[in-house]
Amino acid sequence: MSYLLGIDIGTSGTKSLIIDTDKNGAVVGSATVEYPLYTPKPLWAEQNPEDWWQAVAASVRKAVDNAGIKGGDIRGIGLSGQMHGAVFLDSQDRVLRPSILWCDQRTAAECDWITQTVGAERVIELISNPVLTGFTAGKIVWLRNNEPDIYAKVAKVLLPKDYIRLRLTGEYATEVSDASGTALFNVKQRKWSYEMLDAVGIPSEWMPNVYESPEVSGHLTPQAADEIGLSAGTPVVGGGGDQAAGAVGSGVVRTGIISSTVGTSGVVFAFADEPVVDPKLRVHTFCHAVPGKWHVM
Repeated sequence: MSYLLGIDIGTSGTKSLIIDTDKNGAVVGSATVEYPLYTPKPLWAEQNPEDWWQAVAASVRKAVDNAGIKGGDIRGIGLSGQMHGAVFLDSQDRVLRPSILWCDQRTAAECDWITQTVGAERVIELISNPVLTGFTAGKIVWLRNNEPDIYAKVAKVLLPKDYIRLRLTGEYATEVSDASGTALFNVKQRKWSYEMLDAVGIPSEWMPNVYESPEVSGHLTPQAADEIGLSAGTPVVGGGGDQAAGAVGSGVVRTGIISSTVGTSGVVFAFADEPVVDPKLRVHTFCHAVPGKWHVM
């Protein structure tokens, strides 16, 4: 028997799901563990990354139990999760403050500053999207402007699911679909936009390595394996942002197919063979979790 584990770091909770690859991907076990979202001030939305990790450990163990298998039977792990959030880490991988989430709206002034500094047309040329308050770049600049003591300690900035990847593997890594939503990523070239990073004064070394979604980004460490009940050395692939990963699961993997989903947010998602930028900027243009492909949503 061969089983794969998917872990989704959602806004309201983390879900772990196990499929049997010998039975055409039949779901054999799943579990969800919820956690709070904090709004300490108007327009703010934050979560504690440690809550995500505890939810991962609990939901994985429950899913394995529900499947009636052993943790060592899991042959690979994929990650998905809420996009755009910023997890700020120091040089010892300690979380410096609560994560600022995708739905946080505090960064309007910072986003305007980024757009004015780089130039509106150049922004679109570099990242194929406008700089929006939900995206990651504005959160980093906000930290610099408003919490300079914390900003001075930053060594890495990770997206939510990629913080879990770090806890699982010890690797700083992301993948193209989630990186597309940072406002710091060259979507057309599928790599960090160093011009964008330089223009707004964000050190490029703060950014993690970038993989395509099916690529192995690391392996489960002995410590993580012990905490979540799996085997050390289990491979962890790049995975995807929640929308791209869900689209792959829904079969949105070729031209002419779209999907519509309603959760904490609502999204219409369309596959694209090439990066297509709406001249009126009504939709996002991101890298898909399908290697070498894109999507608009």
